[in-house]
Amino acid sequence: MLVVIDTNVLVSALWSKDGNPRKVLDLLLNGKIKPCFDSRILIEYRVVMSRPRFNFSAAEIYSLMSRIEETGISVVPAPVGAPFIDENDKKFFETAKQCSATLITGNIKHYPDDVNIMNPSDFLKTLQY
Repeated sequence: MLVVIDTNVLVSALWSKDGNPRKVLDLLLNGKIKPCFDSRILIEYRVVMSRPRFNFSAAEIYSLMSRIEETGISVVPAPVGAPFIDENDKKFFETAKQCSATLITGNIKHYPDDVNIMNPSDFLKTLQY
């Protein structure tokens, strides 16, 4: 199954080893879901996870980013014209549309109403996880 994972889900997964974001990350790490990304997403992942307040180790970030890049699908998505509450979220939506992937986010309200946009809990329910 193809997915686009919003940065907030990855940060939550690394921050806490329990919870639904971590279960989503475990599915990715175990090859049960395949991430889609573009260059803007990879940059955001690295920048956000490297913020000192999170205190993630360089090795932890490198390992996760390597896994995403090695197992995922890199795309150049077509732009969407719709306005977004937070324009920084548009790249995730565009990438999900390009890949026909499910977008997993903790900020559903930032996105258009779409059945393929889910929070981690709802995504896991679709997998009966």
